[in-house]
Amino acid sequence: MKRRSFITLLGGAAAAWPLIARAQQPERMRRIGVLLPATADDSEFQARIGAFLQALALLGWTIDRNVRIDTRWAGSEAADIRRQAAELVALVPDVILAHNAAVVAPLLQMTRTVPIVFPVAGDPVGAGLVESLARPGGNATGFMSYEFSAGGKWLELLKQIAPSVTRAAVLRDATQGSGTSQFAAIQALAPSLNMEVTPINMRNAGEIERRITECRSDRDGNQRDDGSSQSDHHAGSTT
Repeated sequence: MKRRSFITLLGGAAAAWPLIARAQQPERMRRIGVLLPATADDSEFQARIGAFLQALALLGWTIDRNVRIDTRWAGSEAADIRRQAAELVALVPDVILAHNAAVVAPLLQMTRTVPIVFPVAGDPVGAGLVESLARPGGNATGFMSYEFSAGGKWLELLKQIAPSVTRAAVLRDATQGSGTSQFAAIQALAPSLNMEVTPINMRNAGEIERRITECRSDRDGNQRDDGSSQSDHHAGSTT
């Protein structure tokens, strides 16, 4: 090989070497933290995790090649959720996937820099997770489970079905921001329908029957006092 040709070939190889070296370097490993308010044997959340991993794969993310998933099953106890949240934040993941306000709130107390995404939260504004739906601000964003104005539609539907009804009981969990916010939407519409709404607080599904029984007893007592018919005054709604 002539000297000039050799130098030209060597120069071309030198120019290509950085490109080859970069191509041979492994992809940067991303780290995703997952915090769930359930136990590892929860079939519903197992299905959700499966769907999440499947979606990641379709987008080109492969576990142990370019992404690592750190999953924490925190259960429903607040102390366990806080402990698992602290462990997850300490790993400094690129992003954290967290389900519902009970899990996101402790995470926000521990980090204001790691992005947090929640697939569902009843009332992210009322719970203080985001500043507003249009402009979340901070380091958390995600999706609401439903629109609170639908509560007013329920009351409208009730009035259409039973026009003579003037009083409605609304079952709600007052400890949840979503229950309070949805009742506010129902209460705001009630005067225009000539209805009176009363909140009936409950903390879990086990209290539903007891609260309904108490509500019925109160209604019957009021009817005995004023002599009104049962259909004139009371209806039930849930939130």
